[in-house]
Amino acid sequence: MFRPKESIHETTRSDIRVGSFLVVGGSSLHLLITAMKKLVSTLVVFASLSFPVNSQTSPGKSTGPKKRVATARRVIKTDKAPQGIGVYSQAIVAGELVFTSGQIGIDPKTSQMVDGGFEAQADQVLRNLAAVLEAAGSDMSQVLKTTVFLADLEDFNKMNEIYRRHFKEDPPARSTVQVARLPRNALIEIEAVALVKK
Repeated sequence: MFRPKESIHETTRSDIRVGSFLVVGGSSLHLLITAMKKLVSTLVVFASLSFPVNSQTSPGKSTGPKKRVATARRVIKTDKAPQGIGVYSQAIVAGELVFTSGQIGIDPKTSQMVDGGFEAQADQVLRNLAAVLEAAGSDMSQVLKTTVFLADLEDFNKMNEIYRRHFKEDPPARSTVQVARLPRNALIEIEAVALVKK
């Protein structure tokens, strides 16, 4: 006989308790096997109630994990920003995101580094970044995250002043690091991840 423990006030020596259930009477081994079967049955019922099958699933169709839909990958090229000086694209659009390559202070009209030191380079970097984002169907207001690479962290405050002019409200998340050297001996490089405008 199988009863919840709440209904039992007294037990005999041959009773066996498993979890919250009490099995009364019979040999110890038989009682243990019976109790375990009841416990497993209870767990199966509980599991089926806790994880219901989707009633909208059509008969005969798999309820397994959904297949991953491939995201289109689009390469971005524009003459309004410097052409790559290595084997890379100016940016890649994947789904609703734009991933730019790092931009340095090269004037796209001359393919030369701009004159005027750090401030001039930083401003040109952000202009180049804006041009790449525009070609990708985005803009600076859609930037989620930038990474700024500086040849010298002493230029951090100067960078912030110029950066603020290009990201006037709600600036994106950002990381800034000093590196040993940048391509073309640039003083600053910036890359970004942005949303595509709808």
